[in-house]
Amino acid sequence: MTVQEIQSYAAGQWICVDSNAREIHSAITGELIARAGNDSLDVDSMLDYARTVGGANLRSMTFHQRARMIKALALYLGEHKQALYDISFATGATQKDHLIDIDGGIGTMLVFASKGRREMPDDNIYLDGELEQLSRNGTFAGQHICTSLQGVAVHINAFNFPVWGMLEKLAPTLLAGLPAIVKPATATCYVTEHCVRLLLDSGLLPKGALQLVSGGLGSMLNQLTSQDVVSFTGSADTALKLRATPVILKNSIRFIAEQDSLNASILGPDAAAGTSEFDLFVKEVTREMTAKAGQKCTAIRRIIAPQEQVEAVLDSLESSLSKITIGDPRRESTHMGALVSAGQKRDVLEKAAMIGQEAELVFGDPESFEVQTSETSNGISNGAFVSPMLFHCDSPDTSNNVHEVEAFGPVSTVMPYRDLEHAIQLVNRGQGSLVASVITHDAEVAREVALVAGAFHGRIYFNNRESMKEATGHGSPLPHMVHGGPGRAGGGEEMGGVRGVMHYMQRTAIQGSPNILSAIGRKWVPGSTELSHHDHPFKRTFHELEIGETFNTESREISIEDIEHFAEFTGDTFYAHMDAEAAKRNPFFPDRVAHGYLLLSFAAGLFVQPDEGPVLANTGLDNLRFMKPVTAGQSIKVRLTVKYKTPRNDEYGEVRWHVTVSNQDDEKVAEYELLTMNLYTRN
Repeated sequence: MTVQEIQSYAAGQWICVDSNAREIHSAITGELIARAGNDSLDVDSMLDYARTVGGANLRSMTFHQRARMIKALALYLGEHKQALYDISFATGATQKDHLIDIDGGIGTMLVFASKGRREMPDDNIYLDGELEQLSRNGTFAGQHICTSLQGVAVHINAFNFPVWGMLEKLAPTLLAGLPAIVKPATATCYVTEHCVRLLLDSGLLPKGALQLVSGGLGSMLNQLTSQDVVSFTGSADTALKLRATPVILKNSIRFIAEQDSLNASILGPDAAAGTSEFDLFVKEVTREMTAKAGQKCTAIRRIIAPQEQVEAVLDSLESSLSKITIGDPRRESTHMGALVSAGQKRDVLEKAAMIGQEAELVFGDPESFEVQTSETSNGISNGAFVSPMLFHCDSPDTSNNVHEVEAFGPVSTVMPYRDLEHAIQLVNRGQGSLVASVITHDAEVAREVALVAGAFHGRIYFNNRESMKEATGHGSPLPHMVHGGPGRAGGGEEMGGVRGVMHYMQRTAIQGSPNILSAIGRKWVPGSTELSHHDHPFKRTFHELEIGETFNTESREISIEDIEHFAEFTGDTFYAHMDAEAAKRNPFFPDRVAHGYLLLSFAAGLFVQPDEGPVLANTGLDNLRFMKPVTAGQSIKVRLTVKYKTPRNDEYGEVRWHVTVSNQDDEKVAEYELLTMNLYTRN
């Protein structure tokens, strides 16, 4: 078999391996399949290329442009994912495992692309939070903004997800406008290298946006500055060594760690054998023990069940695990493939033996189990296969290894709890995890776990008969939600939608006049200059409208007949609108008052331009507040201001209007934001 040489991509060039390259062996057969590593990489040139070329190119793009690029990259990978499937089998992964890694990574990119378009501006500056009024009259205010760091993100990834592990970091990094240098784990870097080649071959990435180190980083971490970010996934020991790099400490370099942890699953006290929750629990545990051969940072390592249910849990898990077919991952009938390497197999068996010092092995014999083969499975006896191993620890309070030692493979331990308080104590003994799950139909159980265990876990996954058909699973971190955890889990966060993008940006507090803040954020703020135009704003296209453009309406008097007609027409006969004496007993109302929605309806009638024009539709109303009641005989008028504009597709964009409804004394009675979709050009 030809031994593949896995190259690095540095400063715009592919770099061949050298004589010090490390050997990579097939997880299935143990044969040599690749070599990777180059000790002569010019890290200074790589960092300079990323900062000066990649960073400049990305920062010149808006969030929306970056989001469209990420979407296009994801779609391109989707068209070429079969090639990634084909080479990933050598990592020991099955076709179902590929769906987690490869399809999961592509899906993560698509989510970030969507969020970038929907939740971020078509600009280079992201406004974080609302305006803060810092003076009595509003002439001095504050706003938090986020801008791209002017360095590089160094991504150090684990072996278990060579595609998803890269893409789930790369998507928010690129969306933030920061270039990346990706360093995958050597054992599976051949898959990552192929994915990087696809990304580069697409022609969609600007120069300098992505580089690859196949092998060691050399002195790269010693050359980083405060504008750089290190994002790491892997073991706690490796994270500690990296985090302790003197330059990282000296320069206060952001270090994001997502570490392996002793994740746990609790069977709720209500979920007895025979319930749908009990069956769900067994299914979830079995899947999390065997998917990716247990090589998941989110896999269930501790199985916590009511004392009276432990025997049933053990019986059911043994039955379920006995149906798992171990073998060549290329076979369609294989449920569980191999560990990634012989070294990883040795480590798992050593850690399992440590757990066995405190717990009884009730299922799985590491010395005797069947490995399914096929006609193409030559040499499979040398593969890194192990059997699922289920332990039972009857005394979890006095045991330590079951709460401290992680066998990073298909190994898990069942332990009993006396009551819910005891279950929470046990789940927290892991001293910080990426995820804990609770299978229960009792909402109060869920609340108690969330309240007392939340501080120890980055994510708590609840599932039961109501959500089981659509739930994504204990071990599936989603790009919408944060992935990370405290303590042993690393103390960092990844993904989480726009939250994940912020890790690669700098938050800055800016202060100044309303006009200054409007100019910086390209968003009109109260107190800044209002622009006028002779045409009604609803006659002007998306591109013609200017931020701050304002339309002031005529007044309209509210009559008692208006109030009574609105009540009869809508059925809203609340006493404050219909009964003067009752209304006066209410401390908020001086007399019968107009309905709030009557005011909104009349406001629309005052500012709407009825003719066909660029405005396609009113699509929403946000942040509505009623400030002062309006009684019969009083009048209202409206100020309509273009607050913000967001392109949506090739034909139209969203206009956010700031709407103020005032009475005859210029006092605000209502305020809200109106959303309309406006054509870019006239029909």
